[in-house]
Amino acid sequence: MLKDNINNTEKKKNIFVIVLAVILAAMVILYFTERNQHNEVLTEMGQEKDSILSELTQMSVGYDSLTVENDTLTQNLQMASEQVRQLLTEVEQTKKASYKQISRYRKEVTTLRKIMRNYIVQIDSLNKRNAVLLAENQQVKKKIASVSEKNEKLSQTNEELKEQISIAAVLEAKDVKAYGINKKGNENHKARKIEKLKVTFTLSKNVTAERGEKNIYIRVMDPFENLLTEDENQTFEFEGSKIQYSAQRSVNYEGEALPVAIYWDNTNKPPLSKGKYIVHIFTDGNNIGEASLEVK
Repeated sequence: MLKDNINNTEKKKNIFVIVLAVILAAMVILYFTERNQHNEVLTEMGQEKDSILSELTQMSVGYDSLTVENDTLTQNLQMASEQVRQLLTEVEQTKKASYKQISRYRKEVTTLRKIMRNYIVQIDSLNKRNAVLLAENQQVKKKIASVSEKNEKLSQTNEELKEQISIAAVLEAKDVKAYGINKKGNENHKARKIEKLKVTFTLSKNVTAERGEKNIYIRVMDPFENLLTEDENQTFEFEGSKIQYSAQRSVNYEGEALPVAIYWDNTNKPPLSKGKYIVHIFTDGNNIGEASLEVK
């Protein structure tokens, strides 16, 4: 009888152990199942977050590419683009997004996409209207271009005529000669005997040139390319600048050939250097002639 009681007790213990083992096994299986499910949910949420980031990035780039010549619409585009950038920044900074956050992000992305599509439709409509206006104005523009082309050709012709007249009106110094003279007024080329340099020429006949008093200037450069001048303040206008001259005289020009002589007075100055001297003649802002002489 005692033996039977012991056996019953052992059987009950074994059954209890088996039940506990089954329960433990079930709990372990449930734990791993739930963990796997949790990991799957986290993975899906991560993928959804990446998808949202990708869509927001595309929308941001899309907004940057939208341009329209309408101040109000441009301002609205900028505001919507800023909303996209703000949401993009928020999603990027969220390391572990909850299901609730992901749901909110998805709703906001959907709303922003609808807004963007609406703006694209508006821009497309404006572009079509602009295309119609452009087509309507094309003929007018062609006429304006034709008139402008004719005016430009007439203007160019007038400018060419003015230039030709201006060129024709430029005086010319012909038969230019430069030589030294001594104190007796005779031609001399020896440095120690030269008291003056004489430059002679003839202003050419020109019926288109402006008549009246004309200031004529000469510039004499010595062999060392130094300008012979009495005063550095002796200047005249040439090509928009003031340049010094060596000597000057005024003549009354009436359109006919006019002989002219201009002197550089070297009296009471150091003797001229030996070598080649270059003389340039100017009037009315033009270089009208040149000559050279050799001083021995």
